[in-house]
Amino acid sequence: MSRFLIELPHDQEELPCARVVKYFLTSGSHLLTNADWGCGDGVHSAWIIVEVDTKAEALLTVPVPFRPQAKIIGLNKFSIEEIDAILNRYRH
Repeated sequence: MSRFLIELPHDQEELPCARVVKYFLTSGSHLLTNADWGCGDGVHSAWIIVEVDTKAEALLTVPVPFRPQAKIIGLNKFSIEEIDAILNRYRH
């Protein structure tokens, strides 16, 4: 399985923002009810990390009304060996 970060921006106005948060909190979905929010810091987005096989599957975890604005980002980790190999290609 792969890990994906789902970023869901939403309206910054107080009432629409509160409606989005309420929708997530009452969805019954463990993923949605545990979303992280940036609203308190003025960044009106929710972030969720999911483990699925594809970006398409990650998008399916997003409620239909929020899919058009969803940004799905594949996550990866690097080892020091991988980074050293890349850097070595550029050493002269």
